[in-house]
Amino acid sequence: MKALENKAARITCASTGNAASSLAGFAAAVGLPATIFVPARAPEAKVAQLLVFGAQVFQVQGTYDQAWELCMQASAEFGWYNRNCAINPYLIEGKKTVSLELAEQFARATPGSFPDWVVVSVGDGCTVGGVWKGLREMHALGFIQRLPRILGVQADGCKPFVTAWKAQTGLIPCEANTLADSIAVGHPRNFAKGMGAITESGGAFISVTDEEILGSIPLLAQTAGVFGEPAGVAGAAGVMRAVATGVIHRSESVALIMTGNGLKDIQSAMRAVGKTIAVRPEMEEVRRVVEATVPA
Repeated sequence: MKALENKAARITCASTGNAASSLAGFAAAVGLPATIFVPARAPEAKVAQLLVFGAQVFQVQGTYDQAWELCMQASAEFGWYNRNCAINPYLIEGKKTVSLELAEQFARATPGSFPDWVVVSVGDGCTVGGVWKGLREMHALGFIQRLPRILGVQADGCKPFVTAWKAQTGLIPCEANTLADSIAVGHPRNFAKGMGAITESGGAFISVTDEEILGSIPLLAQTAGVFGEPAGVAGAAGVMRAVATGVIHRSESVALIMTGNGLKDIQSAMRAVGKTIAVRPEMEEVRRVVEATVPA
């Protein structure tokens, strides 16, 4: 809507895929051309969404950080409306709405109560910053009685927030080496807001391995009926690590924000689970497998 208000001829952003999909879809709905920059590692399903929505897609043969820089240059040169994080002030306003929904849902289900912790996987820092902003506003307006702590979860292979938080230093960019593409951000652009969410809430940053992330895909699916992509389930892995290390007490309650659907990264999901059982269309083959695997 802000792009339309500004009479923009085209809107653009750099993304690992999820934010770009939303942007491309809404742009298509209002007839606004979109140009998207994604890194080479963007999952095929996410790229497919962009193309289906009619976006012009540049798959940059490099990292997300390089895609972000290229998007910035193109936006400046061609005069496109720039939706990039840390540049567009309205992005945080959109991200915070998940906190408004969280407050509303708890007010309806259990009036007066709210989780002790809210858990968010962290890449650029925009989502966790928006979540904290929304929670503070809900508290100021009296919709929630107390503020929760925020647990920011990163991958061991890309944890600039974790490193800076533990060392109490500024941002030190790093390489991104994790299968969780949506949080594979070595140079987070919303570093200040992301760090502020943790420090102001008295929360913590924590990192998990790719193996822990993969293990959380079937865990959440089979215990909660929620199928998440790697970055989406990283929060669940983070909770388990936080409980094991004493950051979160077993008596405390937790709300986990799922940031991406598992169908957006099928390859990682298939790595996390078993294989199908091939049989001929004969009952005898089914019976043989069932008798060998299912307890009597």
